[in-house]
Amino acid sequence: MSRPIIALDFPDQTAVKAFLAHFPRDERLYVKVGMELFYSVGPDIVRYLVAAGHDVFLDLKLYDIPHTVEQSMRVLGGLGVRLTNVHAAGGLNMMQAAQSGLLAGSLANQTLPELIAVTQLTSTSEQQMQQEQLINTDLITSVTHLAQLAQQAGLAGVVCSALEAQKIKQATSQNFHCITPGIRLANSQADDQQRVVTPQNAAAFGSDRLVVGRPITQATDPVNTYHQIKQLWEVAHD
Repeated sequence: MSRPIIALDFPDQTAVKAFLAHFPRDERLYVKVGMELFYSVGPDIVRYLVAAGHDVFLDLKLYDIPHTVEQSMRVLGGLGVRLTNVHAAGGLNMMQAAQSGLLAGSLANQTLPELIAVTQLTSTSEQQMQQEQLINTDLITSVTHLAQLAQQAGLAGVVCSALEAQKIKQATSQNFHCITPGIRLANSQADDQQRVVTPQNAAAFGSDRLVVGRPITQATDPVNTYHQIKQLWEVAHD
């Protein structure tokens, strides 16, 4: 799991193609398609990326009644994605339904996609969680509880801050994946993220995979920045 997942937070396919043109055509990337890009272009952007040889994390964070999520995941499973997600707050039945729909819709000749859950967004502070969501506990207790629920539902892991990865693995298991956004180089801005870490710290904290957006996509030299982050991550795991 050494490749950072690049968050393609662009408004349209033209911008995606312009960004990917920086990389050698034969370099197989792991990329994330989020809501902005998917709602702009639709499922064709996933088909385009898969056809180009890239692995796709489809980050739509589904959250609805179990039947609706199951049927939606059945559609997404047919796109050839490697990874997708739901909100753990949707509950055990919803996550189980999502898993069933994803597997039912998966293409026969593809590697089965993994399903992970979002616990608390990395833009959410403990104060916000308590005041706005009225969750009367500390942030890490909420996160680990939702991670345990996701594991119970049969999901492969969670999206979480690297600061939470060790606690999550203690509450679940070492093979329960912690996929970590909010990654920044030491000289990068935090932007709107509240809980950010460097690649080296993420490795030390137990993260299994990194998701990196603006530090790569807005870099003067995105290819060099991508490989710098990848190298820092790999060296930290040696």
